[in-house]
Amino acid sequence: MYKRLFLICFITVCCFAVKAQDADTSAVKPAIDSTTIKEDAKKSPAFVPKITKERKYNPDSTHSPRKAVMHSLMIPGWGQVYNKKWWKVPVIYTGLGLLGAAIVFNQKNYNETLAIAKYRQRGIQPSPGDRYYDKYQLYAENNVSDAYINNAVDLYRRNRDLSILGVLGAWGIQMIDAYVDAKFIHSYTMDNDLSFKISPGLIDQPMYAGSFNGPYIPGIKVTFAF
Repeated sequence: MYKRLFLICFITVCCFAVKAQDADTSAVKPAIDSTTIKEDAKKSPAFVPKITKERKYNPDSTHSPRKAVMHSLMIPGWGQVYNKKWWKVPVIYTGLGLLGAAIVFNQKNYNETLAIAKYRQRGIQPSPGDRYYDKYQLYAENNVSDAYINNAVDLYRRNRDLSILGVLGAWGIQMIDAYVDAKFIHSYTMDNDLSFKISPGLIDQPMYAGSFNGPYIPGIKVTFAF
């Protein structure tokens, strides 16, 4: 009787012990929320590399750089008209007009001061009615020295020569501009794929501008992409 009761109790205790050792599957495998998966998918889309369009060399056989240069050599701005850069023509003629006015101004004053300097070197005075009589009298009334007049002669001559060189330089620049436009602008496909990026950076200071704070100073870097 007692043996059977003891055996039943022993079997019952063993069953409870085995059940207590079973793993809690609800704690190990939590439920997966489908809304969380959808939000994560929206936050991290698949990476797709950007396809950049390369510029291609498409020469225009009907547009001649040599013709553009020859046009600008004969008449300033003609090459720009040939390249359909109409807005450059007023700029060219404004510059040439100012330089031309400087040549006329300095040449006129150079002739006057040179004539007065020659009068003083010879020790004579122009007669009333002569071309430079009024100018000579004005200098005499204001006690202008011979050295001042000689310096004025050199100044007006130098400015006149520089203005002439400026005209030649402007003429050559507009020829080069016509060639560049005809050679390159009309030879490449132009697109609007322009962008820029602003990012912080560090600037390396020169040795003489260094401080105790360090050899670098904060700055801003701007990168343009064409």
